[in-house]
Amino acid sequence: MRKHWLLFTQTVTIALALLFIVHTLKPELLPNAARGGVVTLYESITPDGIGKSAGTGLSLAAKKAMPAVVNIYTSTIIKAPANPFMDDPRFRFFFGDPENDEPQNSSSLGSGVIVSPDGYILTNHHVVEAADQIEVALADGRKAKAHVIGSDPETDVAVIKIELPGKLPAITFGHPEQAQVGDLVLAIGNPFGFGQTVTMGIISALKRDHLGLSTFENFIQTDAAINQGNSGGALVDVNGNLIGINSAIYSPNGGSLGIGFAIPANTAKNTMEQIIKQGSVTRGWIGAAVQELTPELADSFKLGDTKGVLITEIIRNSPAEMAGIKRGDILIKIGDQPVESWSGMLESVASLPPGKIVMIKLMRDGAPMSLQLKIGKRPKQKSQ
Repeated sequence: MRKHWLLFTQTVTIALALLFIVHTLKPELLPNAARGGVVTLYESITPDGIGKSAGTGLSLAAKKAMPAVVNIYTSTIIKAPANPFMDDPRFRFFFGDPENDEPQNSSSLGSGVIVSPDGYILTNHHVVEAADQIEVALADGRKAKAHVIGSDPETDVAVIKIELPGKLPAITFGHPEQAQVGDLVLAIGNPFGFGQTVTMGIISALKRDHLGLSTFENFIQTDAAINQGNSGGALVDVNGNLIGINSAIYSPNGGSLGIGFAIPANTAKNTMEQIIKQGSVTRGWIGAAVQELTPELADSFKLGDTKGVLITEIIRNSPAEMAGIKRGDILIKIGDQPVESWSGMLESVASLPPGKIVMIKLMRDGAPMSLQLKIGKRPKQKSQ
């Protein structure tokens, strides 16, 4: 009996020792009841893990760019349409004077980016279009009235200016031409009027066009969350440098679906410089409507490839008509620039100064030919 008791006590002692070791070193192996219902949480061994390092880099980029991103509040006075019956005194006697004849204010919001210490701000044309009053709120809490220097509906770029004492925090321009799909980016703006907000994503695509958002489209596509109010805000790289001006989103319901578009910073900068220097943007123009060449069209014209564009219409007294271009011609080269698409042709012509004489190459009835063309000035286009 003594021998059995000794064996029992030794077994219990060993079991308790094993339970203590497991409870101390591997508590996740025990059922919840054995641990008093406590949920086990996993934490990194050191607070300076990979996530911390990556976050630090992005937080430095945000810290660098955020002071230059502003909130823009606009208001527009909407006058009630005049009632034609109000001229009749009998109508006024029975119905009285309408209460809604007073002008109403319509307000909207957007974002902008300070690009110079003296107060020039880049934003979207559609943010300040038709605005009667514009107020800018800086990240440091200061506010100022702004006036429009100029805008360009064909790129959806506008330049406004504020006057405040001292040097303002200006953003540093990056190099969007070096951007690649997959690069990390931050979108900074004022979504839904919440105040300055930073979202993160990647560059999803480059040179997006044919979206119907503006005439000259060369958008950077990103999945960084962009919502209403972000328009005109900054898209920055991991160094906090400006690579784009957030302009639009694809969304059936107005919320972010991870498909946003930004105007490349170099496009916005070139437009801004012309607006500041001369008040508007001057572009070249030839006065011809064109169509992309499909494989079927290329076959019908007996072309070896789909490079070039088909001339579908010539405006009377335009540079194209003066040069002898005709409907049905295939335009393949303007000066030294090959024409490979409708958007490429539009940009090539727009970049040429009005009055410049260039040689163009085209195909007519299957035969190549060259013509001399004098670039005209692109007429002012309506907002889209």
